[in-house]
Amino acid sequence: MAMRELFMFADRRSALAFWLGSLFVVGGVLLHLPMFIMAHALHYRLAGMPMGADMLWGMALIVGGAAAAAYGLQPKRPSLGHRVSHERIVAPEDAPLTRWHWAAGAALALALVVDIMKVSSLGFVIPGMRVEYGISQAEVALLPLSALTGATLGSFIWGALADLYGRRATILLSAVMFIGTSICGAMPSFGWNLFMCFLMGASAGGMLPVAYALLAEIMPTRHRGWSLIVVGSAGALGGFLAASGFSAMLQPEFGWRIMWFLNLPSGLMLIAVSPLIPESARFLVHIGRPEEARATLARFGCVVISETEDWDEEAKLDHSHLPPVDRRFAGTTIALTIAALSWGFVNFGLLLWLPGELIAEGRNIEVAAAIIARSSFIAVPVVAVAALLYSRWSTKGSLLTMIGVMALGLLVLMMRQGGVAAAANPVIALTLLIVGSTGVISILLPYTAENYPLRIRGRATGWVAGCSKGGGLVSQGMSALALVPGLGAAAGAIAMPVVAGLALIFLYGRETRGRDLRELERPALVADSKG
Repeated sequence: MAMRELFMFADRRSALAFWLGSLFVVGGVLLHLPMFIMAHALHYRLAGMPMGADMLWGMALIVGGAAAAAYGLQPKRPSLGHRVSHERIVAPEDAPLTRWHWAAGAALALALVVDIMKVSSLGFVIPGMRVEYGISQAEVALLPLSALTGATLGSFIWGALADLYGRRATILLSAVMFIGTSICGAMPSFGWNLFMCFLMGASAGGMLPVAYALLAEIMPTRHRGWSLIVVGSAGALGGFLAASGFSAMLQPEFGWRIMWFLNLPSGLMLIAVSPLIPESARFLVHIGRPEEARATLARFGCVVISETEDWDEEAKLDHSHLPPVDRRFAGTTIALTIAALSWGFVNFGLLLWLPGELIAEGRNIEVAAAIIARSSFIAVPVVAVAALLYSRWSTKGSLLTMIGVMALGLLVLMMRQGGVAAAANPVIALTLLIVGSTGVISILLPYTAENYPLRIRGRATGWVAGCSKGGGLVSQGMSALALVPGLGAAAGAIAMPVVAGLALIFLYGRETRGRDLRELERPALVADSKG
């Protein structure tokens, strides 16, 4: 029982399956290290080398271990039709933060650092990969496209799993699979790297929305807004700094492949701090595990009232559909979907196309980089302003404001391309776009997590996160196919969904500041039981 209470497994057999599975995954990764170590004299260049039997056995261990870990994390549910004692949560929504809130927030921030670090590492490994494999710029561009495809699908998949397995269980499973993708550093061909990079994106891509869903459910109402933004932004900033720092420290000695092998220690570190990451008590109550819910609530100073309810009513809840199918949230989902796609077009498209456009105008690469760096310098204070507006003013108003700033940046960019003298300086458009896009992504997922009931919160947040990456996927696909239009035309095309998202959020968005998320639960149950 002690092990069950500490790690939130369904029983001892499940705990054993998870830990043995994790051990197999680590063992599978370690079987790939000898090939990497033996290439020391070649400065860790493995291109064209054959894959030995130890590496093939290692892959088998990773697949089997991941399956065992997934089995161990599967939640135990009461039998349908059985009357159970549900614990209705009466949490002190105005309570102060406890040390467990801070610990959980720090652990989730670490999870996001691990998540973002790997995506940020792509830019640091591509130059070395291109030289080792002797491939063109167009070919190596397939690597971020593969990772982004995996991350997009991963957001959808992990978001759905969070509503079925649980928030904490999904984060742990993602960490185990993330460890397995360390073997990308030992792959001898570019094709294998593309495949493993896709799996890496798929395994880590959903950690961000799941972390937001969990944080929204454990934080008191008055602290929920700012904590969601601060934890997410700390993860994003820390992930980039970790990627750049490790690259500068390790790549000169060990080559680009070492950046992939960092998945092993970073994933293990995340599992090590997992006792600090609680399962959502609301989710535990939802699936009929009141004992674990009571233990979790005791950590956070919550009050519990026992009630006996018929499990048949809870069983009527439909967990199979994606958020767009839920008619009660259709307007909100469409609005957030369009806003997320628009952000992806701007962040992964327009802002990445701008440097080439500046160089095409006759500016050298150093000047172009300086312009972008100067505009990007304001991203950090923007996060602080977004957190302040979101928690102190209005959640809906804050998101509308940031989308409006992004739309204004697109307008200035169109004016610049049209020859308007007042918009000639590229710093103006760049600053507005960076401020707007930074503010939007800081607010979008926290706002999404606060707009859906518990039963679909994970997949809703995963859906919106996946759409934000999906916009980037479309943009990068256009780049790979050389279909990028002129910057003015691109800004005009992107402005249409941006304005549409702005209008739809104004119409269908809800104000969530100070709102008790439990208000979303009972109407959902009643609506489903009647439907």
